[in-house]
Amino acid sequence: MNAIALSSAPSSPTVVSSARTEAGRMQALVYTQYGPPEVVALAEVPKPTPRDHEVLIRVRATTVSTADWRARTLAMPPGFGLMGRLFFGVFGPRKKVLGTELAGEIESIGKAVTRFQVGDWVVAFTDVGFGAHAQYCVMPETGAIVRKPARLSVEQAAAMSFGATTALHFLRKGKIARGDKVLVVGASGAVGSAAVQLARHFGADVTGVCRSANVELVRSLGAHRVIDYTQEDFTQNGETYDIILDATGSAPLSRCERSLKPGGRLLIILSASLAQSIGLAWPAKGSGKKAIAGVASVTAGDMEFLAGIAEAGAFVPVVDCVYPWERAAEAHARVETGRKRGSVVLTLGA
Repeated sequence: MNAIALSSAPSSPTVVSSARTEAGRMQALVYTQYGPPEVVALAEVPKPTPRDHEVLIRVRATTVSTADWRARTLAMPPGFGLMGRLFFGVFGPRKKVLGTELAGEIESIGKAVTRFQVGDWVVAFTDVGFGAHAQYCVMPETGAIVRKPARLSVEQAAAMSFGATTALHFLRKGKIARGDKVLVVGASGAVGSAAVQLARHFGADVTGVCRSANVELVRSLGAHRVIDYTQEDFTQNGETYDIILDATGSAPLSRCERSLKPGGRLLIILSASLAQSIGLAWPAKGSGKKAIAGVASVTAGDMEFLAGIAEAGAFVPVVDCVYPWERAAEAHARVETGRKRGSVVLTLGA
């Protein structure tokens, strides 16, 4: 995973309503306690300064992802409650500025930076370092940061990283190959919509599973077939797949093992239970089937790959809706419904 060098918010940030801040300060969306969307508020925090091998990015757009929702609420998959609190902070949030992906313009660079120049438009993924919900963000030049694909709007570019890097990691772990039959459960979300496009790019035969309202969206992403889960249960239709990617937590092994071909792989994204993650819910030995869980890792090479296929038109991040960051609580509430299509984007003014 990639780290981000971003100054933490002070323990008692100054809440502000204006975009104007004093020198050496910036605005950020800060939360100091776990809870509902309203715990997130604009505040003044120290503005970061890039070191020799770092770049300072003026953030123009970012997203509210499921990672932000989990961090804000401590809503963890079964069995992960204690670990979640230990990671995010026992008595309160350890990282007070959320946000894992962004698009923006490089404002300044460290004296040893060679990959980027002032004025470059870039896309960056801060991963577990968070910190993208701020006016400025510092990243190492060797981190998960690439030049923005010209074909993408700023809002689309901001949504390029979180879902697609997760989908890419698991599809590669599942050894996706041309001609594979791939089923994507939750095909209209940030991870699922990227997985449909990536699997199609890799030459797979893709079926998407979603609710009625999203059937046409998933079809437009390149799915060869779309199953409306309100009308059909994919585990009961007799079809089998080389890969089932579950982006929703609704397709545990016990439910979908019969839908895997011999040697098939179940890819468990984010919502896996502790039992699944540590191997207590694996397929029977001798079946040749595999269940693959864990945490996605992201490299600068992954970002270059995604930027490349986005520039070629093979991948377009799906944007559900766009909010100004002053309405961040509404954006968090939208994510919390579990009904978003793709990503919820926040834009930052000048």
